[in-house]
Amino acid sequence: MYKETETGTTDCEQCPLVGRRDFLRDAGVAATGILVALGALPSAARASALSFIAPSHASGEEKSYPIPAADGAQIDKDNGTILMRWQGNVYVYSLACPHQNTGLHWFDKDGRFECPKHHSRFLPDGEYVKDSGRATRGLDRFAVRKEGSNVVANLDKMYKQDDNQADWTAAFITI
Repeated sequence: MYKETETGTTDCEQCPLVGRRDFLRDAGVAATGILVALGALPSAARASALSFIAPSHASGEEKSYPIPAADGAQIDKDNGTILMRWQGNVYVYSLACPHQNTGLHWFDKDGRFECPKHHSRFLPDGEYVKDSGRATRGLDRFAVRKEGSNVVANLDKMYKQDDNQADWTAAFITI
């Protein structure tokens, strides 16, 4: 019951207190429900970690990386590449924005790459988010192949979405 005080505000005399555990449980259930309603499974929403890597093997311009165990972005700064596992596919991109070659940033919270210079945004599969900055195409992809439990990227074979659409579209492995 609410009771009006002398100052005109209301005071709750018999409001039930919610325990911390109950509140956290209910908030977690509500958040999961919202993600499912929006089409994002909870595993996809939290599987966007960033880590730094180096190739496990290199031969000329071919770099071999272990296939990541979970969805997320891995950056090889020395070779200027991004290894991205996303929804059953593995891609290897250039770390540079296709607009002016600025190094991209990964935003875990939003599950996307962004250029810090002109704010072009890219989805985990490398697609450009239309009208999000000055870029005009998706991230440049390298030719890749699966070799055992590794993905091998050929850094001599880079595909630009607007120059070689078919090769760009095919430049990933399915796991």
